[in-house]
Amino acid sequence: MTAGNGRTVTGDTVAKVVGQWQTVHPDLDTGPMEIIGRVNRCASLLQQAEDAPLRRAGLARPEFDVLGTLRRTGHELTPSEIARETFSSGAAVTKRLKLLTERGLVERRGDARDRRVAHVRLTDAGRDLVDAILPEQLAYERAVLSGVEADQQRDLAALLGELLIQLEGRLGAPRV
Repeated sequence: MTAGNGRTVTGDTVAKVVGQWQTVHPDLDTGPMEIIGRVNRCASLLQQAEDAPLRRAGLARPEFDVLGTLRRTGHELTPSEIARETFSSGAAVTKRLKLLTERGLVERRGDARDRRVAHVRLTDAGRDLVDAILPEQLAYERAVLSGVEADQQRDLAALLGELLIQLEGRLGAPRV
């Protein structure tokens, strides 16, 4: 099968799905499916990877994103600020904070002026976990990408960045 960019792509699950659609509807342009389908499938496989350091640490990517946000910003944040930083809904952040608090990785404290506001910070255990797992996770991700040439990785990152800018501009910051 020839992808929209003229390259021949065979063997992946999306190629099979696209081929089936082209048989049923040969008049349809399946080019978008070739991109979106592969992005979604890659994301799904990366989330499910049992050998990923995040999984071994008992963390899902969204939970690590909360911890990483607190670590990289270097200060306390409100749940609303965490939601904005992680492109998550308030309800999703609340759920993640509950789990992370129960694990002793973050702690919440009330605002002295406004009891409705909470401030969240990493505990020492949370900071130590992020600092220990980030290099491992990056090494894992580097290994996952090792079959793709460095210049192709840069091109892919740039193309995905362009797509993300367009989507964020058109749809607003995505909510998960």
